[in-house]
Amino acid sequence: MVRRNTGYRMSDTASAGARPSYSAPALTKGLEVLELLATAAEALTMKEIADGLGRSKGEIFRMLVALQERGYIERDPASDAYSLSDKLFRLGLHTPAQQDLMSAAMPELAALALATGQSPHLVVIHHGRTVVTAAVPGGEDMSFTLNLGYGRLATDSTSGQVMLAFSPPTRAALIVDECEAQARAPIDRALLGRQLDAIRDRGYELRESRDFVGITDICCPIIGMNGSAIAAVIISYVNRHNRESRHVQTAMALQQSCMIISAKLSPLLTEERRGS
Repeated sequence: MVRRNTGYRMSDTASAGARPSYSAPALTKGLEVLELLATAAEALTMKEIADGLGRSKGEIFRMLVALQERGYIERDPASDAYSLSDKLFRLGLHTPAQQDLMSAAMPELAALALATGQSPHLVVIHHGRTVVTAAVPGGEDMSFTLNLGYGRLATDSTSGQVMLAFSPPTRAALIVDECEAQARAPIDRALLGRQLDAIRDRGYELRESRDFVGITDICCPIIGMNGSAIAAVIISYVNRHNRESRHVQTAMALQQSCMIISAKLSPLLTEERRGS
């Protein structure tokens, strides 16, 4: 196995034209651990982490202890395996772009929950996986909400496919590549392409949940100023006995809410681009 080293080396400096050489081996090891755990399908033991990085257990032991003490990773006492905590996710929610998205979306999600009696969720894609960043409970007597941070492969989720359908081909292909690197089996890209075409033609997705019985997924994209999806809102519609299911009406209300959120974000995105 080839040992990775993401720090600058002397040869890097020479080829770059006598730029200063900087190296932070400890930081590099910590980032390698986080990146490996972020793409792992399940928790990894110290040996599996060491093997995955091409390092010895002695090299990463202290790094694992430090990351655990800082709350970035968690260790399962039963299996002695490590996994990412939600700390990086929570930190990411405080970036200006995410704050702008949350500020624009939350009032509309609250109004949508009240109007439909269902629970809307705000979702983004990160490293090929969907991530629930906000949810508003809906319903008079009960509600169905997904935990913040919940996600799955974008290619295998309703919200992920909606965002892929409204992404430029180059970005969509990159996301699919990231998904395939984490998938247990090769992705049928021809089938996926047909699914995305159908979503794009409708402007939204409406289908039975892939995970839960009695739940219908209704999802629309939030479009940025470049015409590409930057997020999606999905309603996990709870179908109930002796109560009419209003799927199409809910989809229309959801589309309207996403258009309002997109319009709110356009001035923010324009101002951000001017400042960059």
